[in-house]
Amino acid sequence: MQQASTAPATPARVLLPLILPALVVGVAASLIFVGVSAAAGELQDVLWQNLPDALGIGRYSVLWMLVVLTATGVAVGLVVWKVPGHAGPDPATTGLDAPVLPLAVLPGLVLATGLMLAGGPSLGPENPIIAVNVALAFWLGSRLLPRVPGSLWPALAEAATIGALFGTPVAAALVISEALAGKQLKGALWDNVFAPLVAAAAGALTIDLVAHPSFDLHLPALGPPGWGDLLAALVVASAAALLGMAAVYAFPYVHGAFARLGHPMLTLPAGGLVLGLLAALGGHLTLFKGLDEIGELAHDPEGWSAGQFATMTVVKLAALLVAASCGFRGGRIFPAVFVGTAFGLGAHALVPAVPPALGVAAGVLGMLLAITRQGWISLFTAAVLVASPTILALLCIASLPAWLLVTGRPQMQLRKDGTPVI
Repeated sequence: MQQASTAPATPARVLLPLILPALVVGVAASLIFVGVSAAAGELQDVLWQNLPDALGIGRYSVLWMLVVLTATGVAVGLVVWKVPGHAGPDPATTGLDAPVLPLAVLPGLVLATGLMLAGGPSLGPENPIIAVNVALAFWLGSRLLPRVPGSLWPALAEAATIGALFGTPVAAALVISEALAGKQLKGALWDNVFAPLVAAAAGALTIDLVAHPSFDLHLPALGPPGWGDLLAALVVASAAALLGMAAVYAFPYVHGAFARLGHPMLTLPAGGLVLGLLAALGGHLTLFKGLDEIGELAHDPEGWSAGQFATMTVVKLAALLVAASCGFRGGRIFPAVFVGTAFGLGAHALVPAVPPALGVAAGVLGMLLAITRQGWISLFTAAVLVASPTILALLCIASLPAWLLVTGRPQMQLRKDGTPVI
């Protein structure tokens, strides 16, 4: 019987020297994420609490949401227009796998990201923070340790940032493993993920010590699953994936409509105004990246009707589509989590037999599969939101038809010519 060929293992003496650089990158990447998030949080408090209180205006009145979101578009537009580097490439053309940007681009990218996070557009920090950390790690690492392969530094920075974003290295390990699938590896899989996993663990531990993040929504735990639960998971995940694909197919058209305005001082303020109008329709919970807001939704799953959940689902998805199309710098994972959460809670409100935890997990799974096309990260995120061991098998099964609905179809990422990546 012929034995399968295996790649030679990497000696320990090659892996050991990578531990210290990986630890340094992990801690530094996590602290950069914490710093940007903290600064944006302080500005958010000023914009959405201190200023409206001082002016005697409702914090989330329609007028104030229109003013702040439009002003955020103006501020980010000025950064993209005037700051050297123009805050990096068009965010519609980028994903989690960030290119190595010139250092001159980073100040503008950080400023645009902080303004976006504070001002309320429906995007998360993941894409720009990964891009910043990748550029810094590559620039410093290639100069301080020139013998280390240059391709390692982006991998370390990306893994570290993902570990910090999710508060666990497991998410980074899954993303790395998915990225390595199909590639001709030099050495065993664990040899290739060894240093990035160290960086991810350092990033996750740093964020845990500094910020104490938690993704658990504390929904009622799912008991022993039955056939009805399996049917609900299949239907909710597939329906959420179809809804997400509607936004994906609309993405190049909405992006093209904003692009025809021709200047960041037109596209971004116009996008901010549209986002303000959407917020007026969907309420203040549809603002921002969405993580704090899903906690408020999950705190009282019975506090909204199915129609209200449906409105928030559609408005948040539209806000994600507009914010990603008009030039705001940010990622799509966290707002997609809000969309999936609202969708799943809406399914529970419509059909009470669907447990809230199952509805949320299946909704998030389907939505993330459509928006990110990252199978492992979608499954992982859906599972950690409900922290119920019995739900994992249901999600694995539900991911199969949902994946068939999205695979091979356009992604929510564009080429430079405006055509979708497939």
